[in-house]
Formats: sequence, C-alpha cells, structure tokens
Amino acid sequence: MESGREIFTSDWKDLLQQSVRSPKHLPPGFHSLDKVTRSYPMLINPYFLSVCQQKGEALWKQVIPDSRELDDPFGLIDPLAEERDSPVPNLTHRYPDRVLFLVSNQCGIYCRFCTRKRKIGQWKHVSDDIIEEGIRYISDHPQIKDVLLSGGDPLLLEDERLEWILAGIRNIPHVDIIRIGSRVPGVLPQRVTAALEKILQAAQPLYLNLHFNHPDEITESVRSACLRLAESGIPMGSQTVLLKGINDHPEVLIRLFRELLKIRVKPYYLLQGDLTRHFRTRVETGLKLMKQLRGYISGLAVPHYVIDLPGGGGKIPLVPDYVISLNSEYLVVRNYEGKLFHYMQTGEGSLSRKAAVAHS
Repeated sequence: MESGREIFTSDWKDLLQQSVRSPKHLPPGFHSLDKVTRSYPMLINPYFLSVCQQKGEALWKQVIPDSRELDDPFGLIDPLAEERDSPVPNLTHRYPDRVLFLVSNQCGIYCRFCTRKRKIGQWKHVSDDIIEEGIRYISDHPQIKDVLLSGGDPLLLEDERLEWILAGIRNIPHVDIIRIGSRVPGVLPQRVTAALEKILQAAQPLYLNLHFNHPDEITESVRSACLRLAESGIPMGSQTVLLKGINDHPEVLIRLFRELLKIRVKPYYLLQGDLTRHFRTRVETGLKLMKQLRGYISGLAVPHYVIDLPGGGGKIPLVPDYVISLNSEYLVVRNYEGKLFHYMQTGEGSLSRKAAVAHS
C-alpha cells in the first residue's frame, strides 16, 4: 500500500509543507544526527517517507543523514566545478552549445549523495532578477541551443513561475530544446497535475531528465504520474546514480531499467557517484555491471555508464573492454557471453566466415 488514498490525493504543496526536516521526527536510532543536518539539511516528504517505511533500506539510505557525510576526505564541496564556469549567477556554461540554469532551491527529498548538497536547503530563493539575468545571457549567446533547468527541482516551482521561466526561454529563437532535471515524478508524484502537463506541453520540444535509483521507487502513484506525462507527449529519460549498497547489483539494475521502460522512461545514464565516500563504488564495479547488463537485457534498457569528471572536465563514457585486438584485416571482440569473434574489415563480406567461438 501507499499509506492510503489520502496521501495520493493530497495537494503536493501541503505534502511538501508537512515534510520531515529534523532527525527528531524519525524513528529512534536516528535522533543523534543533528550535527549532520546542521551542515547538510534533510527533507523527506510524507509520500516518500511512507514508501520508505514499506520498502525498506534501499530507499531509507538515500534520504537519512549519516555521520559519514562529515568525514569524507575525498569528497569535494563543488565536485563538478559548476561555480567556476558560471558567467552569471546560477548559470553554468561549460559545453559550447548548452547551459545549466539553476532556477529552484527546493527538492521533494534531499538526497544524501547530491552533488549540490552544499546548496540544497540552504541557498536563498532564486529571485526574478537572477532569472532575468540568466535568460538575457542565453539570449545574448546564439551558440546556446540547449537549456537544462535544474536546481533544486524546477517542478517544485509554482505553476505560474515555471510557466514564466519556460516562456522566457522558449521565446529565444536560437534555443532548440529545453530540458528539465527533476526527481519529482518519482518522489512526489502528486505534483503531476493537469495544469503542469499543459505548461510542459506549451514549452515543447521539452525533455524531462528524471532520476530513479531503485525499482522500489516505482509505485502505482509514480507509474500513474509518468504515464500521464508520456501520454501528454513529454519524452522522459532517467539518470541513475550508482550507489553502494543500494543498486550496485545486476538484478536490481535490470529490474529498475525494465520497470522504467514499462512507464515509458528511457534509461539514459548510469552515473558514477561523485560525492560521499560511503555511497561510492569503484569504477571496476560499474564496468562489471555494464557487462552483466549487456546481452541479458534489451539494448533499449541499457544506459550509458558515465563519470562526470571532477574539476569540470565534463561527462565521459566508461565502456567495458569488448575489443581484444584491431588490425587492418580483423577486429577481434568478446561478446556478452565471453566468446571471441573475428570481424573481417576487408573483402566482400563485413563478417568473417570463420567467426571464432572460443570462450575466454
């Protein structure tokens, strides 16, 4: 169950107001975490709290403060160097043709592994002046074709404010697409209303970059919200963070990615964790997981495994070793089963008649 129909039918703004913001309101055993929340605030809305209580550890770990957050010698305050590449407040221009624009300071939950935890729950409301300055910057730079709205979570803005921002960007002739980074449909599905659907439809071409980490997040409420968005013509992809002890197992990821496809959300990225040591896996773990996905699940369900490089280096794909050797005549590769194959580069055919089938 999902704590009854009243949770599903409640107004999303009321649910957000009722969020748990102190360890004192958690079950016994978590009450001593005030020191953590003074540095990195917590927020768990009632809907997601009810799902955590039903589903257990994989969801709890994502939102419950942990003392290890204050003892991470390898963690970086701004791991992606967003501030360095910020020509105007709240806007990062790193890649030539696209920008990241932070328009909100709220989230439906505060993820403990967030790369912006230095800001979330602590930074001030994004003023009209900051929004207008960002839109002017985009308008003044015709090379910008793609605008990603993030925060916080843009979908937690009031309808009128979100509509104003989207219209301001959509009116810039050289902007081809708008993307919105949001975890809201998966953690506060009550926000997906008819009014929101109309606002998003009016801003097309628009894409939603959602965030799902575990199949237990996909409740009936979430399923309904995502299918509503899909039926409104809004394309959706998911960016999953690889998290130790939560989803670093092939069966969990396979189940997650299959469930996402069923609600018409394309698995897009599997992100190597940037911050918080107790969540971080080794890169070898991610590469092994990608090998375990390929061939055992539809290619449509396999995301790109990427690392967003510290210091602002940008995203790069991480790919398992499939290529064994390459010369002017043959490519030798290993498939998902560990078998070796020779691919002919010369001659009439593109595939060698003597494709090897030896196991490695």
